[in-house]
Amino acid sequence: MDWAATRTHARLDAPVRPRAGGYPVVLYSPGYMVPRSLGTLAAEDLASRGYVVVTVDHTYEASAVEFPGGRLEHARVRADSMDDAMKALDVRVADLRFVLDVITARHTGLPSRLYRALDTARMAAMGFSMGGAATARLMYADHRVKAGVNLDGSLLGEVAERGLDGPFLQLAADEQDDPSWETFRKQRRGWKRDLRLSGAKHYSFSDLQALVPRISDRPGTPSEIVGTIGPARSIAAQRAYVAAFLALRLKGRKTRLFDGPSRAFPEVSFLG
Repeated sequence: MDWAATRTHARLDAPVRPRAGGYPVVLYSPGYMVPRSLGTLAAEDLASRGYVVVTVDHTYEASAVEFPGGRLEHARVRADSMDDAMKALDVRVADLRFVLDVITARHTGLPSRLYRALDTARMAAMGFSMGGAATARLMYADHRVKAGVNLDGSLLGEVAERGLDGPFLQLAADEQDDPSWETFRKQRRGWKRDLRLSGAKHYSFSDLQALVPRISDRPGTPSEIVGTIGPARSIAAQRAYVAAFLALRLKGRKTRLFDGPSRAFPEVSFLG
C-alpha cells in the first residue's frame, strides 16, 4: 500500500494568514505505535476552523522519526510489552511538555510569522487511544493546556484516580467498557462530557475510519477494524463534537450540542 499516495488538503510550507491575537493551538498525540499521519482527518478539520494544530510523533515508538540534519530513529518498543507501553506513556507526556516549551518560548526557531500566529494563552490537547491517555496526564501535569479530548483511550496512572479540574471531552467506541472511565468520571471536577459513538470501533477514531472501507476487499474486514458505522457519519459526528467543544472552551462560543442527544447525530449517546 502506497500510503504516501493518499490525497489530503495539507500543503508543505503553506503561508500563515495574519490574524490579530493569533490562533488557538491544539496538540495531537496518536495511538500507541501509530503514526501522527493517521490523525490527518482531525488535524485538517481543526486547521480549517482556525486552529494551529501541532501533531506529534513519539521517538522510538513511531515507526520512524526524522530529525533535522537527517537523523532517523525507528521504533524500539514492543507491541506486546506492558512495560514498554507504560514507559512510552511517561515519555509521551515529557514529549508533549517539551513541545509546549518550544511553542511558548520567545526564540523557538519557528518562522516568525508562524510564531506570531500562535495564541499560547489558548492551548488544548487531544489524542487517540494512548494519545488520549497522554492528553489527560498532560492536563494534570501542565496547566498551560486549558482543555483536553480523549478519543477512546484508557486512563492510566494518577490522573485516573484524582481526576482533573479543567474541561475534558471523551468519545468512546460502541463496545468500550473501560472501568477507568467510570473512576475518572467520578473524580473530574471541571466541565465534562463522555460520549459513545454507536457502531464505532477503536480505530474509528483514526484515519482508518475513512481508509479501510476503501482499500479492503475481504468480507467483514472493515467492520472488524472500524465498526459498522458509515465513515461519513462517523467522521461528521466526531468533527462536530470536537469542534464544538474546542470552540466553547477556547473561543467562548456557546453550543447546545452538549445539552443532550441531538437529532442531527443520533449515533451519539451520553455516558454517565
